[in-house]
Amino acid sequence: MSETRNEHDLLGDAAVPANAYWGIHSLRAIENFPITGKPIGSYASLVKALAQVKEAAALANRDLKQLDPAMAEVIVKACREIAGGKLHQEFVVDVIQGGAGTSTNMNANEVIANRALELLGKKKGEYQFCHPINHVNMSQSTNDVYPTALRVAACFSITELIRAMAQLRAAFEAKADEFKSILKVGRTQLQDAVPMTLGQEFSTYAVMLHEDEQRLSEALSLIREINLGATAIGTGINTDIRYSKLATEYLSSISGLALVPAPNLIEATQDTGAFVQLSGVLKRVATKLSKTCNDLRLLSSGPQAGLGEINLPPRAAGSSIMPGKVNPIIPEVVNQVAFEVIGNDITITMASEAGQLQLNAFEPIIGHSLFKSIEHLIAACDTLRKHCVVGITANEKLLAERVRTSAGLATALNPFIGYENATKVALEALRTGRGVAELVLEMGLMKKEELEAILRPEVLTAPRRLS
Repeated sequence: MSETRNEHDLLGDAAVPANAYWGIHSLRAIENFPITGKPIGSYASLVKALAQVKEAAALANRDLKQLDPAMAEVIVKACREIAGGKLHQEFVVDVIQGGAGTSTNMNANEVIANRALELLGKKKGEYQFCHPINHVNMSQSTNDVYPTALRVAACFSITELIRAMAQLRAAFEAKADEFKSILKVGRTQLQDAVPMTLGQEFSTYAVMLHEDEQRLSEALSLIREINLGATAIGTGINTDIRYSKLATEYLSSISGLALVPAPNLIEATQDTGAFVQLSGVLKRVATKLSKTCNDLRLLSSGPQAGLGEINLPPRAAGSSIMPGKVNPIIPEVVNQVAFEVIGNDITITMASEAGQLQLNAFEPIIGHSLFKSIEHLIAACDTLRKHCVVGITANEKLLAERVRTSAGLATALNPFIGYENATKVALEALRTGRGVAELVLEMGLMKKEELEAILRPEVLTAPRRLS
C-alpha cells in the first residue's frame, strides 16, 4: 500500500496518495468521470493556459493588496514551472466531465497549491500555508477561469495549425512551380473539359490553404476576447473593481497574446459563439483538405486502370492478398481526420446550443472537441506534406498523349472555326481516337501556322486577346 494523506471537502474525508500534487477534488473527479481515459494533462496548451491564468490572477491580487506578496511569489513560481512543461502528469481529471469545468479548475488549484507548498518547505496537503481555493483561486470562479483558459489554449493551438498549413501550402506551391509547364486535360463532373497545366491544378490546393489560414486568423480575433474577472455569472462578485482589467493585462503579457476583456461579462460568461465560429472554420479547413486528398487519390488512381496522371510516394504494402498493390494511405488518413473534425463541429454546435441562462455547463466537451480537431489537423497537415506532397511525381508522357488526343482541344477552337465545326471535330476525335489538330488540318478548317499558334500551352491555359 502506498502512503496517503487525508484531505477533506464538503462530502467528508478521503485518502489521497501522499506524493500526488492533486488533491481531494481531483480524486472525486477521477472517481466520477471514468469516461475517455484521456486526462486534461494530455492537452499541453490547456495546462499551460490554466497556469498562466492563475499566475495573472495572483499578480493582480498582489497588486490590489488582496494576496500577500510572498504568497503570490510562490504561486507565480509554481505556475511558471507548470507553464514551462512541469507536472503536466498531475493534471489527471478526464477531459470530459460534468460541472462546467470545475474539476479541471480544482485540479489546477491543487497542483499549484501543493507545488507552492513544496517551494515554501511545507508538505503537500498543508493547505493552511497555501490553500487551493483561498489563495490560488482568489478572485476567480471556474466560470471565468475555464473559458478563459480554453480561449488562451485555442490561440496557442491555432497558431501551430496555421504554421502546419503554411508549410503544407509551401509544399504545394513548390509542386505547382515544378509542374508549371506540364499540360494536361482538366475535368468537370469527371468528364474531359479543356487543357490546363498540372501546375495550375496544384496551385489551387495552395490557394485554398492560404485562404483558410486567413480565416483562422480572423476567427482568433473573437477568441482573444475573455471573461476573466466575471467570477460566477459575470457580475464580478468577490473581486475588486479593478481586478478584471488588471488580470487581463497581466495575462496578455504572460501569454504574449493581445487579449481583451469582454465588454459585457455576463454575456461573455454564457456565450460560446466564438467556439462555434472557430469550429466552423476548422470544418472548412477539413472539408477543403479532404477534397484535395480526394483529388490526389483520383489523379494517382491505377496505376494501369485508373487516371494515373501522378504518382504518390509509396509508403506501405497495400494488400495482404494482392502482390505489388500500393494504396494512397496518406490522403486516406487525412480524409478520416476531416470526417472527425466535421463530427466534432456538430458536437460543439449542440453543446453550445445546450447552454442555459447564465452559464454553459458543456464547455468541457467543447474544449475537448476543439483541441482534438486542432491537434489532428496539425498532424494531418504535417503528415500529408512530409509523406506525400513533397514526393509526388508526374507521368508526363501520359499527360501529353491525353492532351494530344483530347476532344477538349476543340473548345479552344470555337472562336476560330465556330461551335458547329468544333463539335464535328470533337465527335470525330472521340470516334476515331485521332488528334484534334490532325482532324482540323485534314478538314481544311485552319492553316497549320494558325493552328499551332492557338494550340500553344500558354494560349490554351489562360485568357488572351481575341481581337
